[in-house]
Parts: sequence; structure tokens; C-alpha cells
Amino acid sequence: MSNLRHRSRLAAAAAAAALLSLTAACGGQAKAGGAGSGSDGAAVIKLKDPGNAGPLAYAKREGILDKRLKAVGARVEWGGSYASFTATIDAVRSGSVNVLEGAISPALGYLANSRNIKIFSFTDPVTDRSAPPRDGLVVPANSSVRSLKDLVGKQVAVNKGGRGEYLLLLALRQNGIPVDQVKRVYLNPVQGASAFATGKVDAWWAIVDAYPEVVAKGARVLVNGRDLPDRDLNIWAARTELLDKHPEAVKVLLDTLRELTEQEKRSPEQFQNVFLKKGPTAVSGARLQDNLAEARFQNVPRYAGKTDGKYVEDVAGIFRQYGVLPAAIPSTEVIFDLRSSAAPAPSGRSS
Repeated sequence: MSNLRHRSRLAAAAAAAALLSLTAACGGQAKAGGAGSGSDGAAVIKLKDPGNAGPLAYAKREGILDKRLKAVGARVEWGGSYASFTATIDAVRSGSVNVLEGAISPALGYLANSRNIKIFSFTDPVTDRSAPPRDGLVVPANSSVRSLKDLVGKQVAVNKGGRGEYLLLLALRQNGIPVDQVKRVYLNPVQGASAFATGKVDAWWAIVDAYPEVVAKGARVLVNGRDLPDRDLNIWAARTELLDKHPEAVKVLLDTLRELTEQEKRSPEQFQNVFLKKGPTAVSGARLQDNLAEARFQNVPRYAGKTDGKYVEDVAGIFRQYGVLPAAIPSTEVIFDLRSSAAPAPSGRSS
């Protein structure tokens, strides 16, 4: 009997220890994912993997963010790879990503259901016609569709609540075409590429890297976003907990992005094929030249301000007009003024 009681006490103690361990682990994960803080209370900037090109890829290889964030008691964590802002949303919800880049349009689509992110940076559009376009409404080379009016009764692939859908709606409105006469097929960039290649859709508003890739394969372009009164600026957004508790860390990230983007404009070759010179993520030939040209013409991300509300409201207006957004989203609730919130950087540290 004594041995039985002893074994029972040991089992109960083990169960209690296991429960305590599980509770602590769950609590730690919630804190790190939700507030953007590690178990030690330090700020954690959680970014998607930057790939093989651009300022963040360069910063990752050189350890630039690690050094600068350490000066304000923060650190960076690199996560998985995602094709677009919309594709990154699940990672934002789970807390494995807390800072992300995209456009106003998909941010509004996310904000319609959750208000846990805010925009802290905008990038003004490139107006020089010499710059390569970065999106477009494409059709197969042999398509009978020659103009937007020919899309009536056709199927067009777009990313739901994102830049592709915004630009299609804007283009249809500009040309006086009722939007209900053109069927929107909601697909992410990877799905859109497949549906377009196999003829399951008549047209596709290709964005980001998908656009130059499909054009290189022979797709014909009907219209580009820059041919329209496009108000959908590129943005950087972050989880509100991170912005509220650690604005100085987000400021370090943005200042680093600004500095490296200026550097990329001057010497774009340094920012291509950053990790791999050969392989599936490496680019060469015409695609490399296109990327270099885009880098030279790009504008530098800037701090968000109150006047940027007009861009948010204009994009939201298009979505509201055609029922994409269920309710209005006040711009004052989604823009974060980082300059008035972040503490000054430590002296002696270059921003």
C-alpha cells in the first residue's frame, strides 16, 4: 500500500510539472507572437524571408538589421516565403510575421476583418514612363480580346481584395464597363499563373514578380496600373502591439530600409542574386536587366503621415462602391505616425 501511495504521489507530481511546463510554453508563445516581444521582453521584428534580392536580402546577408536592432534592445527573426501580402496574412494572424510589405488594397481587405495592423510607411508611385511596369492585365497572345470592352462575358483572375481586383475595378469604371458583366475569378498569384497558363481564365491581372514572368512567356498586355489613376501605394504595415510597445525598433527597420533603398537606386547590381548566383531564385538576362531598371527608378519608402489618409480613402472608396469592403474603414484608424511615437535612436548609432 505504501508503494502504491508513493507511485501515485510521483505520478501526480509529474502530471503537475507537465501541466506547468505546457502552460509556461503556451504563455511564452502568446507573448512572443502577439506583442512582438521575446521571452526576455525584447522587441522582435518578425519578417518573411527576403529571398535573393532587394534591401532586406542584403541586410540579412550583411547582418545590418541584427546590429542596428541590438542597439535599441531588439532583434530580427526571418520567417517563411510568401508570394504576396495576401499570402502572408495567415502568418500575420498566427504572429509568426509582424511586419510586412504590400499595397493599400490588400491591407484594407485584411483590416475589414481584423484591426490588428497599422500602416507606418508609404512609397510614392513611380511616374517616369521609362520605368518598367510592375503589373498589368494580360491575355494570351492569340486571344480575341483586344480591349477592355472585349472582356464582357469573360473570366478574369484577380487576387481577392488585393491590388489585382482594385486595378481591374478601376479600369472597368474608367472605361464605363459595368463590373457585373466581367466575372472576377479569385486566385492567388500562384493559382492565377496556373489558371492563365492552362486557359481556365480569359485574362489575368498579374502583379509583383508574376507580371514580368508571364510577359516574358508571350502574354499580351491590355493595360498597366500606371495607365490608370492608381492610388494604391506600396506600404509597410506592422502589428499594432509591436507599434505601440516597440516603435523605436520599427523605426530602426524603416530607417534601414530607406538607407538601403537609396543605395540600391545608385548601385542596383549589389542587390540582385544576393545569396545565390545560380539556381531557381537567381535571375539573369532580360529579367535581371528589368530588375535593375526597376531598382533605379524606385522611390524610397517614407514615414506615414495624416495626409496619406487620402490614398487609403480613395482605394477604400473603389472597394466600397463595388461591395468588396463590407463597411467603411476610417483612415485615422489604420495609419501609424512612427515619427511622433518612436524614441530617439541611441547616440552614436547611424540610422
